[in-house]
Amino acid sequence: QEAMDQIGAVLGPLMLFLTLAVKGREEKLSAYAFSFLILGIPAVITLALVFFARFKYPRPHEFEKDDPNPVPKRFHRAYWFYLVGIAFLAAGFADFPLMAFHFAKTGLLPDALVPVLYAVAMGVDAVAALVFGRLYDRRGMGAIVLSSLISAFFAPFVFLGHSVVTAVVGMVLWGIGMGAQESILKAAVTTIVSKEKRGTAFGIFNTAFGAFWFLGSWLMGVLYDRSILALVIFSFLAQLAALPLFSHSGRLLRRTAEASSQTSAGN
Repeated sequence: QEAMDQIGAVLGPLMLFLTLAVKGREEKLSAYAFSFLILGIPAVITLALVFFARFKYPRPHEFEKDDPNPVPKRFHRAYWFYLVGIAFLAAGFADFPLMAFHFAKTGLLPDALVPVLYAVAMGVDAVAALVFGRLYDRRGMGAIVLSSLISAFFAPFVFLGHSVVTAVVGMVLWGIGMGAQESILKAAVTTIVSKEKRGTAFGIFNTAFGAFWFLGSWLMGVLYDRSILALVIFSFLAQLAALPLFSHSGRLLRRTAEASSQTSAGN
């Protein structure tokens, strides 16, 4: 799902670029209006498919089979450890506008290449979502620990590097983190929480993630004006702080599954 989402995220800007290139000789406002009209086509198709799916499959939850090792209907302890880990991870994960500002301010990249670098990151995002999604199906929480560890190194490359190569490496690492965030971080919630509680669990998850990403982004913006090194240290350590929490959450889930299996075997 995330890979397909990012294919659209790459194709959309390319469609906009090609449309503006073709209509570039016209008055600018007219060219932009036509570009957004073109982008409206896939939007209408999307809505049509959603309505069709709603009509064709009105009760999609019935496709889900019962879990042989069901999690408790109340929130599992693993969920709360996972949520705190998510808060640390979100707080330390810089948003792209701050990195784009850094590239422009330092003159490390020409302005025209900044969107290209973002497109590269989105391409990595799509591939990472596929790779770590498959790894999550096999290794569970270990995939989240690995992806978070890898992406934690984006900040030193992006903010302390002095070449195009370090900028590209940093954005690739950042793209890996984005791919994991948009795929397996959410998938883990469905593993930890019973389906009766998923709506509430996702609401809490998204609120915590958004709030701490906002607070972390604000703090990194403040630190950027004072000390870029302090920004990098904060970003790196905040993301590393999430790793033991994810690991502990995974251990709690395994213990629950083992206890459930032993109970079933005893019966």
